[in-house]
Amino acid sequence: MTKEEIKELVNLFAEANISKIKIKEQDGFEIELERDMCCDIPAPICPTTPAPQPINVNVVNETHSSNHTKSNNPTINSPMVGTFYQAPSPGAAPFVKVGSTVKKGDAIAIIEAMKIMNEIEAEFDCKIVEILVADGQPVEFGMPLFTVEKL
Repeated sequence: MTKEEIKELVNLFAEANISKIKIKEQDGFEIELERDMCCDIPAPICPTTPAPQPINVNVVNETHSSNHTKSNNPTINSPMVGTFYQAPSPGAAPFVKVGSTVKKGDAIAIIEAMKIMNEIEAEFDCKIVEILVADGQPVEFGMPLFTVEKL
């Protein structure tokens, strides 16, 4: 075996995922390469996950809030932090629409908090004037969800 063949063999051995190789030639030449695999295997590379992007939802609601305080219409506010849903399930009809008349205790939305669906009920008899939050939008405690007109 020539010097170049030995160098090529060493390079192939380094690239291969094997721990031992032994070669014997007919002329009596013998070469054996061995390595400890526990130290030579590179650690698996974990894919980097991008940092979550912040969602700015308050800007839209602040403009709505300032408009609605001027109109003196009461609002129904979120009783908790979570995700607002207008319907009981995806594809289903929403609980209420603008112009809907609801009675005290009627379900008007759902807020998902910690994987639990919480029905939001009307606090008094009213008519929905405006829905202030988009379906699937995160909401904060006390955030206005609906502008209503008391009946």
